[in-house]
Amino acid sequence: MIDVVDHGRIRELRLARPPVNALDPDLIAALRGALAKAVGAACEAIVLSGAPGRFSGGLDVPALLQLDRAGIHQTWTNFFGLMRDLAASPVPTVAAITGHSPAGGMVLAIFTDYRVLAEGPYVVGLNEVQVGLQLPAVVLRGLTFVVGERQAARMATGGLLLAPAEALRYGLVDELAPLEQVVPRALAWATETIARPRVAMTATRQRARRPLVDAFDQLGDESLVTMVDNWFSPEPQATLRALAARLKKPSA
Repeated sequence: MIDVVDHGRIRELRLARPPVNALDPDLIAALRGALAKAVGAACEAIVLSGAPGRFSGGLDVPALLQLDRAGIHQTWTNFFGLMRDLAASPVPTVAAITGHSPAGGMVLAIFTDYRVLAEGPYVVGLNEVQVGLQLPAVVLRGLTFVVGERQAARMATGGLLLAPAEALRYGLVDELAPLEQVVPRALAWATETIARPRVAMTATRQRARRPLVDAFDQLGDESLVTMVDNWFSPEPQATLRALAARLKKPSA
């Protein structure tokens, strides 16, 4: 589910769960494990990438709809843990967004340090509201950290999906590149960052990202219970099941 490619001191973790790198419990666990191994192997930066044209389709809705309350609670626990792993990573992380990245895919990207998006007919954004889900407070905090309060409120409330130029304009991504240059540009940013004086860079980076880590550390189990309750409430269930039905069609 994760292809590992080492580029000297930088490790690329390439999502490899066809057809769209949808995040199911197994992929979430695999990515958490791969991040931990990269840090344990003394990699100095991590690039998270996807397949050409598709970074991640977000959470695997059809798979998650099969889970009971305990299963959904565990999935949310692990997904929040994955977000925290990225936010608190001791080494710089870069999202090489190689195509479409709605919802959960973009959630992962906003908790990295830097985002390079492919130019082309792709959309990115947090469209949870469009499928009947409330955006968790900690995810809204991450979006606000990236784009500021006004734009975060606009994007989250509208469940907006943005084309590359608009995503760059509003700061949701940091750079655009031709598809074949997305990973090289992510590697270039990582290389430049780890070339800075190590102690100064690491300490300053940790201070700058501390609000993100604090947001996760202040979460209680009641937040997860709220997410589970929202998942099983009538509006999201109706919307998500309609989405799952559409995804089963060949044209989807």
